[in-house]
Amino acid sequence: MDLLVAMRVYVRVVERGSMSAAARDLSMGQPAVSERIDRLEQYLGTRLLLRNTRRLSVTDAGAAFYERSKQVLESADDALSVVNGDQSLRGTLRIAAPHGIGEVILPAIILRMRKHYPLLKIELILNDRIVDPVTEGVDLSLRLGDLGEGSFIARKLGHVGRVLVASPAYLDEHETPTMPDELAGHPFLRVSGLFNGGRLALIGSDGQSELAATDIVLSTSHWRPLHSLLLDGAGIGVLQAPVCAEDLARGRLIRLLPEFTVPGFDLHALYPAIRPLPPRIRAVLALLEEQLPAVLS
Repeated sequence: MDLLVAMRVYVRVVERGSMSAAARDLSMGQPAVSERIDRLEQYLGTRLLLRNTRRLSVTDAGAAFYERSKQVLESADDALSVVNGDQSLRGTLRIAAPHGIGEVILPAIILRMRKHYPLLKIELILNDRIVDPVTEGVDLSLRLGDLGEGSFIARKLGHVGRVLVASPAYLDEHETPTMPDELAGHPFLRVSGLFNGGRLALIGSDGQSELAATDIVLSTSHWRPLHSLLLDGAGIGVLQAPVCAEDLARGRLIRLLPEFTVPGFDLHALYPAIRPLPPRIRAVLALLEEQLPAVLS
């Protein structure tokens, strides 16, 4: 049995969460992937994965073997690069990110990654959950706000502001609010999970914070429908500053209560607490630290 090949197959199965997805990534048949895992478990004399018709889970031994396998594969790739006289980054880097950041900001940065490191393959996974890179098989996870707990290292990359906005069309038909207590008289649109209890936190120019009541008439799980509805004059709402910067500059959206600030979120990169940090993670982190502050400001 080629142990390195078996490790690569196993790592991909764990990271993708299914035999079929790993098979597609590896250009293999699903039976071949399953056979590799079976032979690997027989070779090791322990169960790595628990499988049934609905889901696949990793045993304690499987989780430990996954972490060691990733380190071994990283070292093997580095060794091959040295022998071949090629110091270029290679392999696959899996990045998880929130929808807004991933859809609006990261494409341009990923383009720069590809120009700097043409042999490096990128997988971008978008969701708004807290993704622990250790337990969910990504190399980097960009997260906003509270990070929770996990066996990862967090590095702050910047701050994402938020803006209370409405369209000119909406304001043509409704009186523009000038004080926080007037917001309750306007239909408020939001991303699900935010502003629970119908309260919007605002910070005044004097640094004092207050909670403004809102009339939530629509909640959506993704920022794009919210953005479209606000542009169409459906009400007022809060957007992350990067996703509406161009609309504000062109007058398609108007900032409301400009003397107040909606608290934003710190943006962090989460990555596994392994030493040494793989070169591709180290290099992409450096690129993110270089590029993100200018885009977020």
